[in-house]
Amino acid sequence: MASNVLPASTSTGPETGLVESLAALSRALVGITTRSLASLDVDLTLSQYRAIVVLASQGPLRTVDLAAALHVHPSTATRTCDRLVRRGLVARHHGEADRRVSWLGLTASGKELVGEVMRRRTEQIRELVRSPETTAAANLAELVEALVVAAGEPTERQWWQQWERCTEAAVGAGGC
Repeated sequence: MASNVLPASTSTGPETGLVESLAALSRALVGITTRSLASLDVDLTLSQYRAIVVLASQGPLRTVDLAAALHVHPSTATRTCDRLVRRGLVARHHGEADRRVSWLGLTASGKELVGEVMRRRTEQIRELVRSPETTAAANLAELVEALVVAAGEPTERQWWQQWERCTEAAVGAGGC
């Protein structure tokens, strides 16, 4: 087996360190968001959370526009928002000029929830930036990698190495 377990499409150019660090940071930020949601004891998927974040930042949107912002099919956005409407986090309104067009917007509960998650998420990121691991970083790639380590996440290379071990374990032992 090759010693380089990164995917074949990964570049080996000068940007490689930054790309790997940012990919690992992305996982760390998803973890922070997940923990922020869990700390509020809400049963919300990341897809549902992303939908209310988009509605919070862009205001009321037509379903088709929300789907475009989320990069999903309109039927997926409709199903996601149906669940959010049932939970009281999103309201659906029909347009005055064209009743066939429905607009989606946050309810007060939805706005309160997304605000609280964002506040908790920002505080966790602030703690990472203040951590000792981040003060010694000399450049952006080192800073990002230090943030990943401070968040308790593996670096990009470590993640792919674990992924490779997990894949081998799954084949050999029926699961990771």
